[in-house]
Amino acid sequence: MKSLTGLDATFLYLETPEMPMHVGSLNLCELPPGFKGSFHKAVQKHIASRMHLAPVFSRKLVFMPFDLGHPLWVEAEAVDVDFHIRRVPCSAQKPMSLAQAHTMVARLHSELIDRAHPLWEFYVFDAIKLPTGERVGGFFSKIHHAALDGKGGVMLANAMLDVGPVPREVPPPDPARRGKTEADLKIGKMIGSVFSNSLAQVAKLAKSLPSAASTLGGTLAKQSLQGGSGRPKMPMKLAPKTPFNTAVTQDRVFVAATVPLAQCKAMGKAVGGSFNDVALWLCSTALRSYLADHGGVPTKSMVAAMPVSLRESGASDAANLGNQVSMSLVELGTHIAHPLKRMNTIMASTAKVKTSMQSLKGLLPTDYPSLLAPWLVGGAAKAALNAYGKSGLASRLPMVANLAISNVPGTPVPLYLAGAKILTFHPLSIVLHGLALNITIQTYAGQVDFGIVAGKKALPQAQSLARAIEDAFRQAQALLGPSTVPAAPVKTPKPAVTQETPLGKSPSVKRATSPKIGPVKNKAKTSNASNHGTTRTPAVSKSTKSKTGPARRASA
Repeated sequence: MKSLTGLDATFLYLETPEMPMHVGSLNLCELPPGFKGSFHKAVQKHIASRMHLAPVFSRKLVFMPFDLGHPLWVEAEAVDVDFHIRRVPCSAQKPMSLAQAHTMVARLHSELIDRAHPLWEFYVFDAIKLPTGERVGGFFSKIHHAALDGKGGVMLANAMLDVGPVPREVPPPDPARRGKTEADLKIGKMIGSVFSNSLAQVAKLAKSLPSAASTLGGTLAKQSLQGGSGRPKMPMKLAPKTPFNTAVTQDRVFVAATVPLAQCKAMGKAVGGSFNDVALWLCSTALRSYLADHGGVPTKSMVAAMPVSLRESGASDAANLGNQVSMSLVELGTHIAHPLKRMNTIMASTAKVKTSMQSLKGLLPTDYPSLLAPWLVGGAAKAALNAYGKSGLASRLPMVANLAISNVPGTPVPLYLAGAKILTFHPLSIVLHGLALNITIQTYAGQVDFGIVAGKKALPQAQSLARAIEDAFRQAQALLGPSTVPAAPVKTPKPAVTQETPLGKSPSVKRATSPKIGPVKNKAKTSNASNHGTTRTPAVSKSTKSKTGPARRASA
């Protein structure tokens, strides 16, 4: 029996049909040579044999009596594989187009996960026909944010995926390690845990207040003056109005883009920045291009909300899989036409974020007292958020950010699922009232995969934004010249396939070098911890009464 942390529980408390709080990814998979049969059945069998390797597969929620405190994680009595791993209706004879697959994924991503079961759902496409004519399989994963953060994602990848086409042997489950089920819980102990948790959180808060006040005061003092002029500095700038700052409905769009990783890293080095700065520049340039054709570019810089991991570097507590993230704000310089000056603005902003987070990282809470939290957060805060969306205020009140952008580091080596080579790793994340656009970036096997999710009304021409990201990459290549293109392909050593090989940790890759060019001077790194088309898509087969229903490159 383990209580959710305050941050994890908040994802449950604030969830509504318009704002599902799960994350996911779409993988296009190259099927093994000569493969015949159902990719869905192969994936089902593969994952069913490995569910004991990752807690997320078998953990389910138990809610406190009278909602007195945060819910608990317990072991599910059984896991229905047919319920959790579903087939999307398509076949070798009737494959889906890539655009249809994107539309299906957008629909599936908009549906809530059934809380009566462990908080994950997988959808398998037996056949997707790419614009090139190639046919591949597809795998869409969907996991509630309360159940998983980046570290838990690494454990999940270790359980499901392999570094070679032949699946490795895994040890059988250990019956002695089975956790408590809902039937094992006693009401008295459950209520007692609420009070003990709350007292522990209050004591922790009281103990940390003196040092927190000192650190916070020092940080604010440094940032309160502008260049020593003695004039107070505004602590926060409001973001300009954009079409993305609106309420969301249950309708979603999803599109994807892919660019080469080695060139992006070389570009960052050429301007004295980081890969993260280049990724933000690509998003900024694409947003500027998109808005120039759809509503106009704001005269002020757009602002991105970016998750920042609070997990200590090298932390290896396998039991602590809860979310440990906070949010930072980065100016994208979209109002600046000159591309290098726009990069300067981004790098200056990420440098400020890095400095602030280094000072405040230990002070930002990821937990809070459990007592009555479902009533206070899930009741009052959720009601206020719903009113904010449904009243139209989300479209009228100024926001501190225009969209969310996440940058998730992935493995440099190809991974395999049930013998099929994963070709893409396009992520999907969360959109909210007022922040109806989310761009999540994941590096994978020498490429940068962008997953774009938005409210349908906020991004009516979604494919245009995806194309704009790839156009921005080509613009950067033309701007920085051939010196940013690696002279030879980057070679990534293939790790040995052993039970102990962690798929989330792969050998380092030597960067390509290139000369620096001006006028960019700031050197900063920020670390982050998340379709259009009118083709009708069929319903997804399901084995229960719950609603069901699930994306490669944007150039489709």
